[in-house]
Amino acid sequence: MGTGNHSMVTEFILAGFSTKPELHLPLFLLFLGIYLLTVLGNLGMIILILLSSHLHTPMYFFLSSLSFIDLCHSTVITPKMLVNFVTEKNIISYPECMTQLYCFLVFAIAECHMLAVMAYDRYVAICNPLLYNVVMSHHLCFWLTVGVYSLGIVGSSVHTGFMLKLNFCKINVINHYFCDLFPLLELSCSSIYINELLVLFLSALNILTPALTILMSYIFIIVSILRIRSTEGRSKAFSTCSSHISAVAIFYGSAAFMYLQPSSVSSMDQGKVSSVFYTTVVPMLNPLIYSLRNKDVKSAVKKILNR
Repeated sequence: MGTGNHSMVTEFILAGFSTKPELHLPLFLLFLGIYLLTVLGNLGMIILILLSSHLHTPMYFFLSSLSFIDLCHSTVITPKMLVNFVTEKNIISYPECMTQLYCFLVFAIAECHMLAVMAYDRYVAICNPLLYNVVMSHHLCFWLTVGVYSLGIVGSSVHTGFMLKLNFCKINVINHYFCDLFPLLELSCSSIYINELLVLFLSALNILTPALTILMSYIFIIVSILRIRSTEGRSKAFSTCSSHISAVAIFYGSAAFMYLQPSSVSSMDQGKVSSVFYTTVVPMLNPLIYSLRNKDVKSAVKKILNR
């Protein structure tokens, strides 16, 4: 092995899910199906929002951004994972691994903050409906979206930058199906104390802070909904928020399980399972969650099909 970019390792081997060959084909077909649904669902949602003029509102602007993030998030991970099921050894070069880590973190962090922005949007819509169009202006929506992607890029750059400083001279088999933080740190023969502190600090910043923002938004939303006298009004307000709450619960639950604990405590096998949710399952479910319970989206689909 040569020395490349501060590392004695020039390539890694991704261990994947299972060492049992008989499971490779069923798993390949399962995740291929999930990925195809993810691409069709999120791409369809983006196109639908672009083509439907009555969906050109802040709520759907953020939803289209979330669909774009989910599409990219899944594309960074799933194709390489599918290769693992049809090859004897799933080899990934050092530069490819660092690139995958960087892109994965950009979209994972961006999704955390985008979900918080969407919760704030629902808070304004329900708690201050008369001021909604004034508060959620095109200018604010644009800068909130820029802020979401900026936080993703900054957080990912910090993690990847410190990862590049590590020496990898142990075994080069990553006990995961993609280049993630903790599995890579386990292979390092350098001190990973600073990296682990960064993981805990930035995970708290990028998972707990948006989660608290969402929690506070929904506390105010629930209080506001309980003040609505009509049953129909309450039902409509709850249905508007229920889709978002479902998406948030699945994504934050699985992400927090993986990252809000030290690597010495974390089980990589359990980590693989939780990772499947926020890298493949959530990007597939989000378009379904937001469309099946949304009358505006159903109406837009009918209009486009009638054309």
